[in-house]
Amino acid sequence: MFEIIFLIVISLYFFATCYILAGVKKKFKKTETEEISVTVIVAARNEEANILNCMTALDKLVYPEEKLEIIIADDNSTDKTAVIIDDFIRGKDKFKKLTITGKQGHLKGKVNALAAGIIEAKGEVIFITDADCEVNPLWVKEMASHYDEKTGIVNGFTTQKVSGIFSGMQAIDFIYLLTVASGTINNRRPVSCIGNNMSFRKQAYLDTGGYEKLPFSVTEDSALLNAINRLKKYTIKYPISRDSLIISEPCRTAVDIFRQKKRWAIGGLDVSVFGKIIMALAFLASVFTLLTSLFFSSISLYLAVFKIAIDYFFLMPVHYELGLSKNLRYFIFFEIYLTVYAVSLPFALLFSRTVSWKGRKY
Repeated sequence: MFEIIFLIVISLYFFATCYILAGVKKKFKKTETEEISVTVIVAARNEEANILNCMTALDKLVYPEEKLEIIIADDNSTDKTAVIIDDFIRGKDKFKKLTITGKQGHLKGKVNALAAGIIEAKGEVIFITDADCEVNPLWVKEMASHYDEKTGIVNGFTTQKVSGIFSGMQAIDFIYLLTVASGTINNRRPVSCIGNNMSFRKQAYLDTGGYEKLPFSVTEDSALLNAINRLKKYTIKYPISRDSLIISEPCRTAVDIFRQKKRWAIGGLDVSVFGKIIMALAFLASVFTLLTSLFFSSISLYLAVFKIAIDYFFLMPVHYELGLSKNLRYFIFFEIYLTVYAVSLPFALLFSRTVSWKGRKY
């Protein structure tokens, strides 16, 4: 009986990955019109260790300066973040520092800082990244080239700096999750996206009422994605391109990873029914793979190996396209990591849904 149920789960998991990969591989025609005006917004809180690298990368963006605005929103930092920002942007007209002192309606934390930045933004398209990220010089140019009059959102891929097993498995995990996001979005069934590599038409944002009109979420990126999708008037795109790839800092401790995963999992509770089915398949595939050690047989072992093979061939083409193939040497560690958190997170949410992030609790 165990083998039969496992076979059904793995078969559904296999077809789901094929469906997602088909979406990832979709190509989008780039516009050949003159560059649109853009505003890049970075919300920074206590980022003295990262903000300089972030701004240095943003300063190298290849885009007409008269159509590029960069807003660094200092979200009540208590370290040297504000001083570092001031020193760096002095004499750089495309940069603007925004000090967050109040609330936009019911908003708090990062989403409040982003909302304040969007109010100040002059660009037709808003680009969002995080203070612990370093963008590709062609990031804005590549993403902006996918905008036409019907496009509301364009997303990009993010990976992480790799220095060993711990960061390597996190980097693969980012690509795994964003491959799911890309495939589902391109198949017009959005599940999620990532806020450190996201762009959206300001008018589309305003059409939703903005963050102030949306229910508060610890995953504001996915909340906005779903709100714009519900408008049914804009196209949402998730192209795969190494020119728009962003590199972020990995979590440094297991506790940081747990908090990150818990925050994402809580945000994931608001996804569509289709999204819940995708997450349930990933959960069940991991559970049955783990249970193979208790219900061992040659068939269950083959199915567990097949699940691992599915994941590898799911990840391989995307890593190749993004120029990240060398990270796959950490694949087996990622597979263990994926199985552990996929199985444990749902149970963790049963006991607590409090999120600790950047020194704040939600």
